[in-house]
Amino acid sequence: MSVLAEVAGNLGAIGYGLAAIGPGIGVGIIFGQGVQAIARQPEAYGLIRQNMLLGFVLTEALALIGLVAPFIYG
Repeated sequence: MSVLAEVAGNLGAIGYGLAAIGPGIGVGIIFGQGVQAIARQPEAYGLIRQNMLLGFVLTEALALIGLVAPFIYG
């Protein structure tokens, strides 16, 4: 195996690691703002919780697509 192939594989892992920072920040913002919203308006707990979970699922779906895409296209 050539050294270039080994470096390319390692760069892909580093690239995904850096790309995972975005969804991590997004999830933190979603739940942080959700907790603030619930603290300010406790009677809207159900709606806020539903929107928080929906945002979490969409954010994590993008992270999983980023994990699977190199296997499909590479």
